Amino acid sequence: MSTIAMFVKIDGKRVAEGLQEAQSKLNSSSEAVLDFTSVLRVQPKDLAALEELVQVAEDRGIKIELNGVNVGIYKVLKLAQLASRFAFRA
Repeated sequence: MSTIAMFVKIDGKRVAEGLQEAQSKLNSSSEAVLDFTSVLRVQPKDLAALEELVQVAEDRGIKIELNGVNVGIYKVLKLAQLASRFAFRA
């Protein structure tokens, strides 16, 4: 069985909105790849949206992969104890 991956490019200026859009599309895929290459920083509302997205994905058995996360954002995800809930790709 092949997996159908959903790909969403996250806008660096509208991170929370992009994550909410990705969450609304989770029903039709078994894997989600979020492109963070244009995201330079995350705000608290963005972290809340990420946490909500990963919780919904885990409940549905969907794997979330973050692409192009910079070191600063990775450190924030690590401090927020969210990094272990994602797969990362360069």
